[in-house]
Amino acid sequence: MTRCLASAVLTISLLGTASPAPAEDVIDVGARRELFADRFLVDSLSGDATLRLHQPQPQEVVLVTDEPWEGNTCAYYTIFQDGDLYRMYYRGSHWDEVAKKATHKEVVCYAESTDGVNWKKPKLGLIEFEGSKENNIVWNAQGSHNFTAFKDENPNCPDESRYKALAGGRSGLFAIHSPDGIHWSLMTDEPVITKGAFDSQNLAFWDPHAEIYREYHREFRGVRDIMTGTSSDFLHWTEPEFLDYGDQPLEHLYTNAIRNYPRAPHLLIGFPTRYLPKEQSVEPTFMVSRDGQNFHRWTEPVIPQSAPEDRAGNRSNYMTWGLLSLPGADDEYSVYATEAYYTGPDSRVRRFTFRVDGFTSLFAPESGGALVTKPLSFDGNSLEVNYRATDGGSLKIEIQDTDGNPLDGYAADDCTPLTGDETAAIVKWSGGSDVTDLADEPVRLRFVCNNTDVYSFRFTE
Repeated sequence: MTRCLASAVLTISLLGTASPAPAEDVIDVGARRELFADRFLVDSLSGDATLRLHQPQPQEVVLVTDEPWEGNTCAYYTIFQDGDLYRMYYRGSHWDEVAKKATHKEVVCYAESTDGVNWKKPKLGLIEFEGSKENNIVWNAQGSHNFTAFKDENPNCPDESRYKALAGGRSGLFAIHSPDGIHWSLMTDEPVITKGAFDSQNLAFWDPHAEIYREYHREFRGVRDIMTGTSSDFLHWTEPEFLDYGDQPLEHLYTNAIRNYPRAPHLLIGFPTRYLPKEQSVEPTFMVSRDGQNFHRWTEPVIPQSAPEDRAGNRSNYMTWGLLSLPGADDEYSVYATEAYYTGPDSRVRRFTFRVDGFTSLFAPESGGALVTKPLSFDGNSLEVNYRATDGGSLKIEIQDTDGNPLDGYAADDCTPLTGDETAAIVKWSGGSDVTDLADEPVRLRFVCNNTDVYSFRFTE
């Protein structure tokens, strides 16, 4: 399988053990996939087990903004799959370092790809720039600064609005739509969201799990931060509220890059770009939510300034809004981040790869450790795990009753050790892999491992 783990891995230590959760507090995981991205399912950790954050592996530069209507301040990239095609939208703009001013009006540019690696800028013939329409510009009107597009997956969406975008400025965010992703028009003459600052990438999408539209936009509360609202029709939105990070400190979050995680749509993941005022630089981070408003934020950078290359400058390290599964790479996701900003003739977009589900993991070193879940109910007849064991490491999974006692035949000693590197391994015990008879009562899972990362699990047929 493709290796997508960076050699340097960042760790969040979770100290101590929790007391057993009451048996009546049962979490129904059904047959959905669960990641170790927060503490929602975790009852206790023991030994040297921790939850840790992973960095993606840097790959090639996929786009250089070297056209006259583009430049060194191109930003707010949106990338998504549309059937066999991948689409990219971004701001075209350039800053003259000597004159200290923009060289041309901001425009919205479009690129497309069939593999997510090689991108073309089609000559669309739509909008004139310096006397010619031979360019890839799709929009130069209201909101060109931060036009953020998506394909609407709402099954009830009319064809003429299959592609949508939010864009705007001080007066608010405007709703824009398109039948083909190329020809765009305003849905209304007035902004649809007016409470906020909006001077960054503001985005919206259809949440297939909650069956609503969600939007996330910029506002301030002492620091740059994120507000959210929901809508049933994309035009009428709830009063926006700030995201809640629990007891984590507020930090400057410039963009948010929030979306449903495709392999576990009940989870919303985000790659907010943190702004560091003293250093005048930015770095993408990672966060996860189960309701769209309350987020667990990981504090280490996902893509540090040391990643290749030109990322230390002012606003030179943005994560784009995109998470792509590319042809022939089913075991990884591609994400994209910018490099170089304000300096030189252009800027670049580089691809990075994560292992599927591999944003975070349960990890124990050679000394070993264990994680016990809260009581769970499930659907399915087998247990599937995504894991990677190295240097003689292994993983065993014990199924317990709600009091923490191993069930007969499903103790750790009954489990066949998992010693490889698999994204969909079926767990086996002395009696086989069938867990159908256990689905009638709540259970706990105990993951016992050493030199192993466990990325996700699910019960399946």
